Amino acid sequence: MAGANAWQAPFGELGVETANLLLLGTILTLSIFADALANRTRLPRISLLVLVGVGVAMVQQWGLGHDGGQPLGGLTEPLIQVALVMVAFLMGGELTRERLRSTGALIVMVSLGIAAVGITVVGLGLLALGFPLVVAVSLAAISVATDPAEVSETLHETGNKSVRARLLMGVVAIDDLWGILVFGLAMALLSWQLDHDAGTALLMAGWELGGALLLGAAVGLPAAWLTGRLRQGEPTQVEAIALILLLAGLSSWMQVSALLAALLAGALVVNLSVHHRRSFNEIEHIEWPFLVFFFVLSGASLDLHYAGQALGVTVAYVLLRLAGRYLGGLLGVVLARRHGVALPASVGLAMTPQAGIAMGMALLVTERFPDHATLLMSAVVVSTVVFELFAPFFVRRVIR
Repeated sequence: MAGANAWQAPFGELGVETANLLLLGTILTLSIFADALANRTRLPRISLLVLVGVGVAMVQQWGLGHDGGQPLGGLTEPLIQVALVMVAFLMGGELTRERLRSTGALIVMVSLGIAAVGITVVGLGLLALGFPLVVAVSLAAISVATDPAEVSETLHETGNKSVRARLLMGVVAIDDLWGILVFGLAMALLSWQLDHDAGTALLMAGWELGGALLLGAAVGLPAAWLTGRLRQGEPTQVEAIALILLLAGLSSWMQVSALLAALLAGALVVNLSVHHRRSFNEIEHIEWPFLVFFFVLSGASLDLHYAGQALGVTVAYVLLRLAGRYLGGLLGVVLARRHGVALPASVGLAMTPQAGIAMGMALLVTERFPDHATLLMSAVVVSTVVFELFAPFFVRRVIR
């Protein structure tokens, strides 16, 4: 009997840490199959990874009866943050002096046109449909944010390096800047309208932007001096990882925009360092596993228990945001034509991906206006999954 008992207990208890490790390994394994399926079917691998995440949510919530939201618990947010910081830093590397001189003004005008039209269409559309002011204004502000990871990865898959592709990268790079500005102003407007402290909301928005610029300079300037002074290989790789982790950790601690800080740091490194390609190359080598976690966790964050309750506002938000992006893109086409650049009429649809930044904004809204928490969070998360699934098709169409 003693021998039988000893044989029956060869495994330890499956604690949270062990379960998280197994889930991380499973996600990476499934990403290999998703990549193979994408190569055979020409489906965007990003969409397949988001579907893997939705499958994880189904197993976790329907199969195991767990609560929805964060399948990896406290690990979810740091993994998403690191992935976004990597993408933003690499996108900052695209903002060289030469490129800014040639397309900088066009990037600003196109991005502003898409953002302004999108806000107007979403906000007025939701109000016209009878949704509460908090919901309409919040979703209008959230609609500005774009997921840089999906646009960047889709462009990388296509291998397209045309002026049109570089313009898209530039627009995405500063799109979240407008998003943060608009979101801060929207929160101040709602606070004023509902007798809350509008001044505090404006100060928070100013710190999120100004603090991000300070952080980006504080990390980017020393990194620009250090890059190239270390020998290539492991020391440079350690430098690149340290840079990303410092930006992710400090931005979270300081409560500033991680995307903006990383974007500025990347721009400083690429413009001030002689051997800037070393750091960017090292980050590109390790970026994909983190992006896998990012896309899968975006799908897995879907709370299936509340998805049905927000069906009406979710459908309205998705359709209005698509319409706003398309109409804003038409304005961008006109502006680009004046600069001698031909853009397709559907260029605004390439700006539909939405992920971590939008969900972060939604969390801030629910903290300030808890009466609308369930409706807003469900609408943003469900629409995020929809946009992440179908946006790669839009980006590829625009590039072609």
